[in-house]
Amino acid sequence: MELPAMVLFIVLLLSSHLGAASVSDRKLYVVYTGRRASHEDIHAAHKHNHATLANVLGSSEAVQDSMIYSYKHGMRGFAAFLTNEQADAIAKKDGVLSVISNKLHKVHTTQSWSFLAGMPAQTWTGTEEWYSKKAQNVIIGMLDSGIWPESKSFHDDGMEPVPKRWRGACVPGEKFTTDDCNKKIIGARFYFKGINAEAPLNASGANFTLSARDDDGHGTHTASTAAGRVVLRASFPGNIASGTARGGAPLARLAIYKVCWNDFCSDADILAAIDDAIADGVDIISMSLGPNPPQSDFFSDTISIGSFHAMRHGIFVSCSAGNSGVPGSAANVAPWIATVGASSIDRDLASNVVLGNNMSIKGEAANPDSIAAPWSKLVPASSIPAPGVPSVNASFCQNNTLDASKVKGNIILCLQPSALDSRPLKSLVIKQLGGVGMILVDEIAKDIAESYFLPATNVGAKEGAVIATYLNQTSSPVATILPTKTVRNFKPAPAVAVFSSRGPNSVTPEILKPDITAPGVSILAAWSPVATKAVGGRSVDFNIVSGTSMSCPHITGVAANLIAKFPRWSPAAIKSAIMTTASTLDNTGAAINNQFFQTVSGPFDFGAGHVRPNLSLRPGLVYDTGFHDYVSFLCSIGSLKQLHNITHDDTPCPSAPIAPHNLNYPSIAVTLQRQRKTVVCRTVTNVGTPQSLYKATVKAPSGVVVNVVPECLSFEELHEKKSFTVEFSAQASSNGSFAFGSLTWSDGRHDVTSPIAALTS
Repeated sequence: MELPAMVLFIVLLLSSHLGAASVSDRKLYVVYTGRRASHEDIHAAHKHNHATLANVLGSSEAVQDSMIYSYKHGMRGFAAFLTNEQADAIAKKDGVLSVISNKLHKVHTTQSWSFLAGMPAQTWTGTEEWYSKKAQNVIIGMLDSGIWPESKSFHDDGMEPVPKRWRGACVPGEKFTTDDCNKKIIGARFYFKGINAEAPLNASGANFTLSARDDDGHGTHTASTAAGRVVLRASFPGNIASGTARGGAPLARLAIYKVCWNDFCSDADILAAIDDAIADGVDIISMSLGPNPPQSDFFSDTISIGSFHAMRHGIFVSCSAGNSGVPGSAANVAPWIATVGASSIDRDLASNVVLGNNMSIKGEAANPDSIAAPWSKLVPASSIPAPGVPSVNASFCQNNTLDASKVKGNIILCLQPSALDSRPLKSLVIKQLGGVGMILVDEIAKDIAESYFLPATNVGAKEGAVIATYLNQTSSPVATILPTKTVRNFKPAPAVAVFSSRGPNSVTPEILKPDITAPGVSILAAWSPVATKAVGGRSVDFNIVSGTSMSCPHITGVAANLIAKFPRWSPAAIKSAIMTTASTLDNTGAAINNQFFQTVSGPFDFGAGHVRPNLSLRPGLVYDTGFHDYVSFLCSIGSLKQLHNITHDDTPCPSAPIAPHNLNYPSIAVTLQRQRKTVVCRTVTNVGTPQSLYKATVKAPSGVVVNVVPECLSFEELHEKKSFTVEFSAQASSNGSFAFGSLTWSDGRHDVTSPIAALTS
């Protein structure tokens, strides 16, 4: 019987590429051979890549067997399977800038937009003006796990024709046809050759669809957060977090680039997608993925290199900061990237525990189900270990650690040993053993709503101690777990999420990272109904997920509306508008706290602060930066050869490169020496009103004297530029810790604020 065309297509792809990863001693490398000249035809660029590889491998046939991608749009180079000896030989060839071993990255896995509208000093008008109709001219490139095109969030009713400048494609594949694209999803591509070289898809045991269709849910969630259409009465099962779902720019176009499979994303695939996105004509690239911390440099980091070329083509790049949560763990820290941390919103998802003594214990979960019996026996997991298993191991409720006969019919009290241990899988273990509920004591994730395979909830250490006391004082302890109740107008909010990766910048401490925070805790957005593992085995159209993966597309949506209003602004000006209008206060008017430690947050936690979309449309002044500024910056931290690893051409270094702290950035980070003055230079561009006068106000870091020269800036015209200096004098050592402050330029209508971080040696 003849195979259908699409099935045959998939079989051929699997046989030709999924098997390629098994080639004995070859590894996947990314080779950079320079930037394509503006006059060079893309076919000539491909021939150049082919010839470079053939020169080492010896034949065109060998090239066809080795090369999996040819980069020929924003940059020039290729990805190929090579032995170590072949990689060394290519690296020595004239015109080859660098040869880098392929690496894997991980994904950084409604109410939020309404919350942003009501942030302090937001000047809320009720018009939701960032949902601009002009955003139909903006194209967002989402590099993620694909998309579920049938979701209501991606309908194209009432949208205008696709912009004529769009040059992309809707690539068919398994369970995905060209009909799955529309005036909302205007392009879709998928990339798997790189990931398959490192982690063969057909050996993973996980389901995957060889097309842009999203098996995972992550890409659908991020795409709808950035630009999902308005969907009324959206909710998680049980009417949890119900309301109107919408993205930040509901009318913006989406171009989908599927680069992530089973939570992992390959350098080679990411670079191929960025190369295509540049050629396709996107305005924004959004990536909720990144390297493991700490990031080591910019010169060999594919995301840094690819996003540099996107910036060079005028494309705004937003990336998640990562979910490691510790100081110095922020990822994607290049200055031409908008690096986004995560914070909470004013909605709490309370799933409380009621003990047999009628004491109510605060819990947090996306829990739509009730326990069948009103009261069930409460059993600590540590008291029911499987034979031969230590009690402490049993307390973690992992597979094969519990006595099944003592789990059945009971609510099990479990402990969380580390952030890396899967919480939902614990509930699956208990369900499979016949348990009826789970209470998880997890101080770190006590404020994060997970969904489980049975009625379950998270409680903090303090609440866990109360439950332990009840267990110790009661001969027949019982409990019940209540279905989730959605609590709105929760205060205080936002707070910086416990998992959100922090600064300082591990590559260049003089560039303060993250740049900004946005909602990333318990975010409701569209989901792939086939991705049931992350939803307690349920098939849902909307899911509640937390991570900087969720905060990144919030900034993507804000940027889309800024680009719609100011289409000629540079990516740096867009980022400046977002950063300098951010808030450092929560909805009670107090300083934003850290979610876990309940301490006041600072610039290494939230960057410039929490995004305020409406105010970002009226920034007053912007700090603009371009290609040559970044080149000068790179020359100050690396060699000419390293510079060319990023620029992919023969761009020279200036005779006097700027110091890293003098890059014209919307924040300031400096290392000071006592009794020695350090001067930082900045330039602002007037985008507010002509004939305006701005005055500087400084909140100096502790132990540091700060002077701004001049103290006032007078502008006669729009787009006029003015430069100033900030002089720092350290009065005392900071004992290895940064001190924080801020600089604000104000004309009475606009407050343009930059955070300051100072370390005194």
